[in-house]
Amino acid sequence: MSLSDFHTMKKTDVDYAVYLVTDSTPAILGDRDLGWVVEAAIKGGVGCVQLRDKTSDTAQLIDIGRKLHAVTQQHRVPLLINDRVDVALAAGCEGVHIGQDDMELSAARRLLGPDAIIGVTVSTVDQALRACEGGADYLGIGTVYATPTKTNTKDIIGTAGVRQILEAIAEAGHANVRTVCIGGINESNLQRILFQSAAAAKRLDGIAVVSAIVASPTPDAAAQKLLNLARLPPPFCPASGENAPKAVTADEILALVPDIVKKIHTGSPLSHNMTNLVVQNFAANVALAIGASPIMANYGEEAADLCKLGGSLVINMGTVTPDGLANYVKALKAYNQVGRPVVFDPVGAGATSVRRSAVKTILASGYLDVIKGNEGEIRTLFGDDGTQQRGVDSSSTLDAAQKAELVQKLAAREKNVIIMTGKTDYVSDGERTFSLDNGHPYLAMVTGTGCVLGTAVSAAVAISGGDKLAAALAVMLQFEIAAEKAASRTDVQGPGTFVAAFIDELYKIRQATAKDDLTWLSVAHVSRVL
Repeated sequence: MSLSDFHTMKKTDVDYAVYLVTDSTPAILGDRDLGWVVEAAIKGGVGCVQLRDKTSDTAQLIDIGRKLHAVTQQHRVPLLINDRVDVALAAGCEGVHIGQDDMELSAARRLLGPDAIIGVTVSTVDQALRACEGGADYLGIGTVYATPTKTNTKDIIGTAGVRQILEAIAEAGHANVRTVCIGGINESNLQRILFQSAAAAKRLDGIAVVSAIVASPTPDAAAQKLLNLARLPPPFCPASGENAPKAVTADEILALVPDIVKKIHTGSPLSHNMTNLVVQNFAANVALAIGASPIMANYGEEAADLCKLGGSLVINMGTVTPDGLANYVKALKAYNQVGRPVVFDPVGAGATSVRRSAVKTILASGYLDVIKGNEGEIRTLFGDDGTQQRGVDSSSTLDAAQKAELVQKLAAREKNVIIMTGKTDYVSDGERTFSLDNGHPYLAMVTGTGCVLGTAVSAAVAISGGDKLAAALAVMLQFEIAAEKAASRTDVQGPGTFVAAFIDELYKIRQATAKDDLTWLSVAHVSRVL
């Protein structure tokens, strides 16, 4: 018997925006009735349901499947069975979802017929292409992030892995195959996952969730909130700013610098610093010198109020502790929720396993508008496991072309701005990549100059109005030309006297720019490299 005999809907009518995968374990479902949870979730906006049950025997599964199908049919929502073609046939539902270790797709299609919905779990490009070529109706891509509902997870692919698969299937002519991603998805990261995973030619059709709905005491409200979030542009990347004109040449960047410096001067944007104890005083003084309003607040609970003040957040993990990491995550989510910028400085990211783990946690917890680091830190974030840092120091092993390519690739992957500092700085948003050749060796001889650059960048992106790359470059020029001017002063004898002179020169550039005196900018060395 063909499964199409039971169909009451077309495959093309399925709404995958919020796809529910069930879990009947007591830790997730509790003592509630699964049918009640599923119906409530459908009323909240779930458009597809998968029955996943690894513990019940065949007779029990068929019984559960028939009961759930009676619920889903009433709302014209398809019910799919995980792994078990025989149960799908016996229960009379609309299809199956099969994994890489389950029945072959071709065999499932022969048994179920052409009208059945068949989805396939994929975690690599090769798996995705084989599934598309084999006639899969949709792909379940993941695992995006680790999840307690799948303890045998083999591959955590992140948003970068999802996007790679989407790019590959679109390029191969399979853009019509529907796609959802699964693994650790909830209301706090849904929008970021959809945003960062999107390829130019194909976006996800939806997200598959388990605990976010099944474990909720109000599955209808949980489903409705997820659906609303899936349909709205993320607050940290307003749709209105995506198509705004952006500077594409070095001259166009330089033309924007005075306005950005003036906006910091007149607007005094809040720079909320969650930074290490070594540089707090220095960072606050630099912020004041350029016209920003600094606050040093490492307690995450304060972010719920501070994020509403129109400023930006700096997460500097120079001092990593479990409590500190938890506070970073709280603040990151608060700023993401209201769409205010976040600058991340992964200090010493490759120095220890603790720091590498902290970086992964922060990257998975929210959207980072700007990531600033030295070569070793940026390589660690990109995934170069062979990079070993000695403390916060970084030795350079890449040539200029490789550095430019690295920051461009990481920016494209994260869909943000990447700053890699060094003798020559590189800045990219994934589409435009610039080099900056200003600064002075004294900057490398003073503790925390890289950290306080993050503070300065946070002030610039807080008032940028859309082009965060231009804002970052503008304040970097102010920062590094001030260093050159300070080092050239006769009263500066070395790194110690340099610090005070540097803060003075930052302030003097700010005041000169406010009076339209731009002579300081004549020594800027900015080039478009990619």
